[in-house]
Amino acid sequence: MRRVNDLAVFLAVAFGGAWLVALPLWLGGSGLATPALMPVATAMMFTPSLGVLAVWLICRRGTPFREWAGRTGLGLGPARGRTFKVLAATWVGTPLVVLAALAVSALVGAVRLDLGGLSLFRAGLEAAGGAPLPPETLAVAQLVSAVVVAPLLNAIPSLGEEWGWRGYLLPRLLGGAALDAAPRPTRIVWRAMLVSGVIWGLWHAPLTLLGYNYPDLGPWAALMFVGACVLLGAIFGWVRLRTGSVWPAVVGHGAFNASAGLILLVGDAAYPPNLALAGATGVVGWAVLAVVVAVLRSPYRSRGQAAGDAGSPVSG
Repeated sequence: MRRVNDLAVFLAVAFGGAWLVALPLWLGGSGLATPALMPVATAMMFTPSLGVLAVWLICRRGTPFREWAGRTGLGLGPARGRTFKVLAATWVGTPLVVLAALAVSALVGAVRLDLGGLSLFRAGLEAAGGAPLPPETLAVAQLVSAVVVAPLLNAIPSLGEEWGWRGYLLPRLLGGAALDAAPRPTRIVWRAMLVSGVIWGLWHAPLTLLGYNYPDLGPWAALMFVGACVLLGAIFGWVRLRTGSVWPAVVGHGAFNASAGLILLVGDAAYPPNLALAGATGVVGWAVLAVVVAVLRSPYRSRGQAAGDAGSPVSG
């Protein structure tokens, strides 16, 4: 008889833990203005991994942890060379996707850039009390960090999420309690991508209901961010299925978190960007992410067997 309680345990711990961690933002009265915002947001990122551990302890007590870790993607997959290649491509490619979304946003008039004066960045620094270095130096440092250093520095908190969403949840929605790698019809894969992306987006509600990522939308930010999570989750999902490992998704998640805010570095303070439209998580960014999803998906139509060999539950 198929076991279904493991999914309920995972969701209860991931969602319940997120709300528990975020309580200071709601009870303190300051919302996103509290100094505890970043520690709270970082702590939240570990609750999906706690859900995976809870499933192992409660529902899979007889499974050795080494086996459980392999099933949930903590290894490098059956083809390590492929995993490292995909990881490198994700590391470099994610900031490029963010920059592409920024460029398209500027082309369609969703954001006005101030590359020479960095006025929006300067205004933010002044509001925060100033900075010890010139804004131009800080902007270059942040850009280099977003591409070179931050994906690695963000790996631990990103793993906290990715072990849950792409390590456990996506294969669980595809293969049931066995978390197997048997090929699945493409429509089943798309459905699992959609459902896991919606769940991922709703999990952010303790922050997004307060306007996180889209301050002009207020509570509607919670629904807005679901769209971004479905598309971004599909990208991370495909690299997880392609390699059988969560590590490319971990690096991609860390790189995205590091680079998504670049729009605030190069925007024009006289015309602040509407983040619901511009940037990587705005509507323009959705279009760019959708193109990336389509590009990543295309090899699976002609190489379904190769994807299956790599631990991907995909068939043509």
